[in-house]
Amino acid sequence: MSIMMPEADQAVLNRREEIVAALRKIVPGEGVISTALEMMPYESDALTAYRQPPMVVVLPDTTEQVSQVLKYCYDNGIKVVPRGSGTSLSGGSLPLKDGVLLGLGKFKRVREIDFENRVAVVEPGVTNLAVSQAVAHEGFYYAPDPSSQIACSIGGNIGENSGGVHSLKYGMTTNNVLGCEIVLITGEILRIGGKAPETDGYDLMGIITGSEGLLGVVTEVTVRILKKPETARALMVGFPEVEAAGQCVADIIGAGIIPGGMEMMDRNAIHAAEAFVHAGYPLDVEALLIIELDGPGVEVDELIGRVEKIARNCGSTTLQISNSEQERLLFWAGRKAAFPAVGRMSPDYLCMDGTIPRGKLPQALARIRDLSEKYGLRVANVFHAGDGNLHPLILYDANIPEEMDKAEAFGADILRACVELGGVLTGEHGVGVEKRDLMPEMFSDIDLAQQQRLKCAFDTQGLLNPGKVFPTLHRCAELGRVHVHGGKLAFPDIPRF
Repeated sequence: MSIMMPEADQAVLNRREEIVAALRKIVPGEGVISTALEMMPYESDALTAYRQPPMVVVLPDTTEQVSQVLKYCYDNGIKVVPRGSGTSLSGGSLPLKDGVLLGLGKFKRVREIDFENRVAVVEPGVTNLAVSQAVAHEGFYYAPDPSSQIACSIGGNIGENSGGVHSLKYGMTTNNVLGCEIVLITGEILRIGGKAPETDGYDLMGIITGSEGLLGVVTEVTVRILKKPETARALMVGFPEVEAAGQCVADIIGAGIIPGGMEMMDRNAIHAAEAFVHAGYPLDVEALLIIELDGPGVEVDELIGRVEKIARNCGSTTLQISNSEQERLLFWAGRKAAFPAVGRMSPDYLCMDGTIPRGKLPQALARIRDLSEKYGLRVANVFHAGDGNLHPLILYDANIPEEMDKAEAFGADILRACVELGGVLTGEHGVGVEKRDLMPEMFSDIDLAQQQRLKCAFDTQGLLNPGKVFPTLHRCAELGRVHVHGGKLAFPDIPRF
């Protein structure tokens, strides 16, 4: 498949050898990769439907090197695509033909653990799971846990505002990051936030988190670490209908119960995960909920009884409660492995990511089923059901050209349905290139122009990760123009500076 990206700057490509030589002076040794064969692993991220070899790959290992690389690119008008672990599912780190791919894979150090202030200071290449492992000896952990937590990195999580199965109660990345060190395209190094829970002034961390590499390059992160709950137990509940499981989710939240995590899988996902992990999932149900409750033991016991009653009232046919930590982890093992497990069902699949109001879950599931029949493609549904984050996996065969087209159209219709139901285009995977051209479904031209003005405040030349998020590229000067109609300014009473 091909996708429209910014037109390559031939003048930059003509200077490739000069650019590579200059970058080698900044990042010596093996820090610059320039041969076609060696750059192949970087030509796509986890959205492998789209591929583009970069002009050159640079792998710095210090903030100062990042600063010098960005300043050189800024001074010479060269585009830069930041890349973490390459696990983005929206094409967020898709390279550019005339761009420098700036890989942060060497930034893997845990710089400080401060149990007194309950924070850890880490580099962006540190994986989510590694943060939890680094603080586990004192009974702490890092809450956001994407299914790919063994591979995905903190820096990438900030770029996409990633979530996970426990984000329902403990929040997304934005709720668990307190500060960062960020390098602007000009090479300027800024420190935003810190160890304090709250900072004065604008919420700049809220701007950086989820900015998809469009504003700057993160080189250090201060994350919140939490004490592990006294007790955690999980329920595995089966339903004869997907809609009944969706109603159960809505009823649990409506009853004022906030589980540590609440995930849903449909029949296709259940069978794939069970064959892959052997977690003991029931195979005679249409939908499975995994509901985790945590806190003091007495509270957990009370909540289990309440959730069990709600599930029975919604028509559950199977219900199993974990009686040990090993059993709880086994319940989750199948869900965590659902994405690779579904890969055994089909040569290829598209993993979608949209979010809806929880109360609209039954309607959304019905729409997905209807669309599956319309396009003649199977779908396996794996959801962060508690916060309405849908992950339909559309199964197709890329060896059949028309199937890729149908899968993309199917996915686009799912995302349109999410917006129609009062939701949004993405929950945690970001916009990237996958959802870029669907942004007008959710935002007006005025909305998009305002968002691009924010990018201009950080990146006046539009050199950082261009071609992502915004369906139409504008120069910052164009966005700054004042529109005059009939010789008159709109709203003339508003002061203009």
